[in-house]
Amino acid sequence: MPQLPAPEYPAEVRARLEADAKEIIARYPGVRSALLPLLHLVQSEEGHVSRTGMAFCARLLDLTTAEVTAVATFYSMYRRRPGGDYQVGVCTNTLCAVMGGDAIFDELKEHLGVGNDETTEDGKITLEHIECNAACDFAPVVMVNWEFFDNQTPESAKRLVDDLRDGRPVEPTRGAPLCTYKETARILAGFPDERPGAVEATGGAGPASLTGLRLAKGEGPQPRVVRPRDARTPHDEAQPGSRHLSSHDAPQQTSASDPSHPAGPAAEEGE
Repeated sequence: MPQLPAPEYPAEVRARLEADAKEIIARYPGVRSALLPLLHLVQSEEGHVSRTGMAFCARLLDLTTAEVTAVATFYSMYRRRPGGDYQVGVCTNTLCAVMGGDAIFDELKEHLGVGNDETTEDGKITLEHIECNAACDFAPVVMVNWEFFDNQTPESAKRLVDDLRDGRPVEPTRGAPLCTYKETARILAGFPDERPGAVEATGGAGPASLTGLRLAKGEGPQPRVVRPRDARTPHDEAQPGSRHLSSHDAPQQTSASDPSHPAGPAAEEGE
């Protein structure tokens, strides 16, 4: 069945949001460009982008609700349904996963009793897996409302969410102090973060991120992680003819073609 038109915000909420929206729209030469921050603005009101919020944006920017919906559903930073005060994102992309991100995510699901993109019963935590937090040198990484918590373990991640649920102070590894999801959305809409010390807070890159910068400044090269293909070690010298090979070298004998190094019974193709 077709949905009824989205309800309006209460008059006092609409008046407050319209004043903020006019400030946002005035920043852009074309009003359509204000859509992304406006979506963050309505998200700061309800904690997600509702049909009411999308209709509000469409009216102010002279867009159709379909145009606004197309943008709101494209970007993952816009929630489409209510969530918790703290969005806890666990990176499960390649490096974080092999460093323990998958284990962290699995243990948090069991510890919190929720699945991916689900919220705890107390409304405090929404758990989600994230493809990349762009902090590979601190892997595995957890983000809470887009603030970094680096070098996590399953145990430290469980302590983190327990502290958030119990209202205990939590400090990100770097960056600004933590705030609620709604407060984060308002900052992303472009309004100043007026909390004491928030603007001055910062954080540095990890050693792996700085290697290229050190080389660009002419500083001494760092120890090699992978030795050159033809480099020899004492172990290599003890085995004449051995050399470090990669998949780009000529094909090597395998267990199937090397009777002196069998891997087990070979099966015919298709068996």
